[in-house]
Formats: sequence, structure tokens, C-alpha cells
Amino acid sequence: MLTVAPKSLIGNILLEKGAISQQQLREALNNHRQTDQPLGQVLVDLGYVTKKQVSQYLDYQEQMEEEVIHIQEIDKALLKLFSEQILRRYKIFPLFKKGNKLTVAMAEPANVIAIDDLKVISNLDIVPVEVQEQIIELAIDLYYDITKREVNDKEQRLVITDEEEVPIIQLVYQIIDRAIDQGASDIHIEPQEKRVRIRYRIDGMLILGMELAPTLDKAIISRIKIMSQLNIAEKRVPQDGRIQYGKQSRNFDLRVSTMPTVYGEKAVIRILNPESIKKYQLAQLGFSAYNLKSFQKCLRATSGMVLITGPTGCGKTTTLYAILNELNLEDRNFSTIEDPVEYRLEGINQTQVNTKTGMTFAVGLRALLRQDPDIIMVGEIRDRETAEIAVTAAGTGHLVFSTLHTNDALGALDRLIHMGLEIFQVASSVLVVVAQRLVRKLCPYCKEGYLVETKSPEYAFLQSTPWQDHIFYKAKGCVHCNFIGYRGRMAIQEVLQVNGNIRKLLVERAPSGELKKAALQGGMTTLKTDGIEKALQGLTSIPEVMRVAYSDEE
Repeated sequence: MLTVAPKSLIGNILLEKGAISQQQLREALNNHRQTDQPLGQVLVDLGYVTKKQVSQYLDYQEQMEEEVIHIQEIDKALLKLFSEQILRRYKIFPLFKKGNKLTVAMAEPANVIAIDDLKVISNLDIVPVEVQEQIIELAIDLYYDITKREVNDKEQRLVITDEEEVPIIQLVYQIIDRAIDQGASDIHIEPQEKRVRIRYRIDGMLILGMELAPTLDKAIISRIKIMSQLNIAEKRVPQDGRIQYGKQSRNFDLRVSTMPTVYGEKAVIRILNPESIKKYQLAQLGFSAYNLKSFQKCLRATSGMVLITGPTGCGKTTTLYAILNELNLEDRNFSTIEDPVEYRLEGINQTQVNTKTGMTFAVGLRALLRQDPDIIMVGEIRDRETAEIAVTAAGTGHLVFSTLHTNDALGALDRLIHMGLEIFQVASSVLVVVAQRLVRKLCPYCKEGYLVETKSPEYAFLQSTPWQDHIFYKAKGCVHCNFIGYRGRMAIQEVLQVNGNIRKLLVERAPSGELKKAALQGGMTTLKTDGIEKALQGLTSIPEVMRVAYSDEE
């Protein structure tokens, strides 16, 4: 038995009769939820209908409600129209079918995309009836045997042949859901000559997730374009879009990028969890006790520049947002200029770069300086103009945070100078530079201790250090880490405090060797050393440190 109480059937009736538009219904529903006024009254107050129009359809509504409320048995054939995944995603439950119309209990009846998807899947016209989300979830629980099972290694690769009938909408959801469940940061959908390859970037490494028939590539890409509001007819140029994606009461921001290739369009989907970034604090990012203390000391300054450096994908944005979380106080005006705004934080004024309208980093930063800021975050310094404005701001009473793409901390100073800044500007404005990389963390359940063999690459990597004969740990693999040996990632860092000695050497144009020697004497720990120390603690492995830090220092 399923008993439901429609809350917005009058709105759907008015929509079906052409009295209001979908947009008007959506706005009215939002007001209805906020004010708890009857939906008919809200529509009248907004001026979309008259009281007479509402009264005209009230009798019809009452008849429909009687029909819906007294449903005693659910036609199980209707349940077969949709997978459990679809029901839970859109928070819907099929009630009854009359002719070509399917009445559906729905928590969000104004969700046009959901209604369109349900129509495509069922090949029926959808009549939504607003019902409390809890009632829908209870109904789904009652009619489905919910079981959880571990996915074994063989199930990590799903092969679909040409002969199978594949519901594309559900397939795309499966691709995304599997990525989220496995903690992937990116999804790569790649058309090949004889297959469509689906790969997931998990802990920085690309892992094969599925192999699909080559005939599915166009349908998959088209579906992703529809979800991200891209032009499905344009296949010759790259496109960028965005999807708001819900899964099990969590909301994700998916950034979509498409690119034409010789076998068709490739898509890469970046998965962002807006809630996760709010939890990050600097102490959770892998800083050693000494590095954390040195860095936090610089953050107490009222002016100057703080730079986070490293290649793409090394966690620079995460570190910046952890700083924002730590410094976000009511008595400060904190403003950012970003490309893109990856995460939205309460209490911070965030601005999106838009080159099409002329809103570049330089233009936005110049405007921010007229907004009485205390702290400014510039997503990335890409050119001389942006660098000059940022350095000027840092020297005139503002605390400025930004990122650069350099191999090490000292390289950031050299990069600014090569952009055309005066040496004295760089020396006087930069407070601290943090260079970082991400390494995979060893699974704590199965890691094994070992002595490095003398003829191994690891031993050569350790030769210039005092740790060749120490016990390190290596990956083994178990059920907890899906037999990979690693779970999660952490950062290794080098923190360069630009002290008086470094400034003096910069102004004197000292060679890089002298600068590095002075930095080490001042307490800087290199990326390699920080990585090895964390490997000694069993947090990561020497091969991981070699993978991200070997080429930089050897």
C-alpha cells in the first residue's frame, strides 16, 4: 500500500492547461516552500493567475487527489520502467498509468531535466505530483530489496557489446556513480578504434574502469552534453560545461570538457565535492610539524605575498582553500579572483574570470583593490600585468595569496623576475613560497617493511641521504585498498621563508646555488627530504617520492 498527499497538484493542473509556464511554476514552488503559503495563493500573489482561475481548477484537483490518495496496490510493471538508481536519484515513485500518461510521486516536480529523462526512459508523458521526500524514500525501501555487496576485481571492468540494449541515460549515471564511489577525481571517456575506454583518475593514477562498444560513443557524449548544457550539434571544437549532480543526499559539481579526436569526441569530467573543501584545515594537508609552524607564522602577517607552487594536479587549490578556511574571519574583507571558482565558501567574496567579457585576472585584481580588501586570493599568476598588480598590492598593506607553476620554491622567485618584475619588488613583497607534490598514502592494513637493496633505483635515490640502510615500507595490496596497496593521497612540501638573507642575495643577484644553500641554512626542507621522512614514518613509499620529486632534485 502507498498513501501519498499531493502538495502541488494545482500547479501541475494549471501548467497542463496552459495557464502558467514551467518557469512560473518553478518560481512559485520556491516561494511556496519558503513561505509555506498555499501554492494557489502564491501564484495569485505573483500575478500569474487570478483567484477565479485557481477556483476553477480546485474541484478537478480534489478529484485527482482522491484518486491518488486511495491507491492501494502499486502496479509492479510500472516499477520495471525505472531502475532503483533512477528512482532514488530523482526522488520519484510511479503511481498509476492512464493511457499514455504516467502519474509520478516526485519530491521536486519542477525538475524539468528529471521529467524529460523519465519521459525518455518510459516513453510516456509524465504527470508529476509533489510528495514529501521521506514518503518516497519509504516507498522505494518497501518495494526493493536493498543489499550492499563488495565489487570484486572482475567487476571493475564492464564490457558491453553491440548486441546488448543499453539505456544510455542509466549507463552515463553508472559511469559517474562508479567514479564517485571509488573516490575518483576525474573521468576520461575516450573513443578508440574498437572500443570506448572509460578511465578513472584515482589517487592521481588513471585506472581502467569500463570498456564499451565503439557504437556507444556518440550517444554517451551527447547525453553528457545535454546534462552540461553544451551544443550537441557542435563536434569540431572543444566545449566546456558544468553539471550539478546529486547522489545519496550529496551534491557534486561536475566540470565537463569535450575535445574532438580522430575517433570521435573525448570527454573529461572533473568531480568536485563542494562540501569536502569546507572541512580542510592546514594541519590535515600533510605539513610536517616544522613546516606547518613556519607557514602559519607567515600567515599572521598583515601584508605581503604567499605563493603555492607546483605542477597541475598537485593540490595547490586545496591548500589555498585550506588557508581561506583558516583566515576567514568576520572582521576581514576576503576577496578572490579565480578561474574557475571551483568551490564556494561562505563569507568570502569570490569572482569568476571571464575572458569573453574582458574580466581577466589583471582586470579583476585591479577592481578588487578598489573594494577595500584585507586579504586577496588570485587563483593563478599567469602574466606580467597580473604579477605587477599582485606585488603592488602585497607591498601596500594587503595580504595576497596566489599560485605559480614552478618546480620548486626558489623557482617561484626566479619566475616572477623573468616575468619582468624588478628584483627589489620580488624581494620586498614575497613572504613565503610553498612548493608541493601529492604522493599516494600506503594502505595501513597491508603495508610491509623492508630494507632497500643496494643495486635498486631506490638505493641510488637515497645515496645522498643518511637513510639508505633504514627500514622503509612498500605497497602490498588487500581488500581494504582494492589490492592496489595505496589509499588516499597526502602532500609533501618545501617551505621557503623569504628572510633577510634571502632578500639580500636576491638583490645582489646571487646564483641559484647560493640561494638554495642559504634557504637550507634558514631551515627549508626540500621536497625530496620531506618525502623521504614521510616514507620513513610509513605514510608513503620511496617509489612514490621518486615519482614526484626525483626529476626535480637529481
